[in-house]
This record gives sequence, structure tokens and C-alpha cells, in this order.
Amino acid sequence: MYPPKAFLKHDDYMTPKSAWENIQHLIPKDKIIWEAFYGDGKSGGYLTELGFDVVHRQIDFFTEEPDNWDIIVSNPPFSKSKEVMKQLEKYDKPFIIIMPSPKINTSYFRVWKDKSLQIIIPKTRIHFTKLVDGKVPENWKSACNFDCFYYCYKIGLEQDINWLN
Repeated sequence: MYPPKAFLKHDDYMTPKSAWENIQHLIPKDKIIWEAFYGDGKSGGYLTELGFDVVHRQIDFFTEEPDNWDIIVSNPPFSKSKEVMKQLEKYDKPFIIIMPSPKINTSYFRVWKDKSLQIIIPKTRIHFTKLVDGKVPENWKSACNFDCFYYCYKIGLEQDINWLN
């Protein structure tokens, strides 16, 4: 028998810099990015290092928004996917978000079917870094056992499905 804690939801998976490096050529250069989910704070720093103008601070995505932003580029908590998609629909602004590939089959994603949602498929899995109580666990192996896509809206990619090389 496994201890009950083994199956608690845990959304503290941080985005590696490589996830943004892989798509930096597809992120609009002339837009102010809101990296809306703070995590450990590194993701916004990575986007800034790649030359983007980024707003990244700890605020509640569901109740607040920064004054000046054009596009969301982020890795939201997967357990809040439904709520995130509803909020993105309210904002009705461009976004690139990382979510597991099966999310596209959910009812809350289906509302986007007529809204020109586009997908970027990574060449390999994105290997997130897990945090527990703000630290990487000693036994953590940076290996992800599921696939994620970059879901995009109002980005203007040449194709609706884009495979990275």
C-alpha cells in the first residue's frame, strides 16, 4: 500500500530554459510578454535572457493582471487547466501555453475549436524540474513521462500544426 501523500496533486513543475529556446523563433519579438505563472521565478528570467520584454511577478492570474502586456507565454499549473482556459477566453489576447497533449480532447478545450487554436509539437519531451516546498527533491530525476504541446492563439503561425525539428 502506498502512503496517501504519494498521490496528492503537485503542480510545482518548473519550465526549463530549453522549452523557451525551442520556440523563441516563433514568439513575437515586438510584444510585451506576460509570463503569468510565477513558479520559482526563473521562467520569466529565461524569456528575458532570450531578448523578450517580459512582465513576470507574483500575482494571481485569475483575479489580477498587469497593466501593460500583449501576449501570455507561460506554463500554467496543469491541475488548473480548465480554469486557465476559461480565463484565457476572457482575456481574448494572444497566448502560447504549455500543457499536456491530451488536454486538447477535453470539453473545455473544445470551445476553442472555431478560434484558430494552433499547436507547436516539440521534437522531444519537455523535462520539467519538480519542486517540493520550494526545493528540488534529492531523488528527482529530470525526466517527464508525458508529452506536452505548446497551444497557441492569435500568434499567426504559418500552419495550424507545427512540428519542431
